[in-house]
Amino acid sequence: MKVMSTYSIRAGCVPEAVQRFLGGKATPPAGVKILGRWHKTDASGGYTLFETDDPAKLFEFAAAWSDVLENHSNVVIEDAEAGPALQKVYGK
Repeated sequence: MKVMSTYSIRAGCVPEAVQRFLGGKATPPAGVKILGRWHKTDASGGYTLFETDDPAKLFEFAAAWSDVLENHSNVVIEDAEAGPALQKVYGK
């Protein structure tokens, strides 16, 4: 499954968050793959698209950052999956 995570850096935590990121701690555990990561141009946070079949591993990764980041995650689907579902529900 694909999971879109949005994050914002907690007040006063920019130095620690940057140190972890630059120190290589932004790599998730085995079983979780980053498909893309984007950073807001105001440096307040960003977005990460993950792929995993193990939500517990994604939770583990989020928990490791929860002291410096506020995370919100949603399972997402692509247009190719949404279209047929919408057709089934709303199509005539």
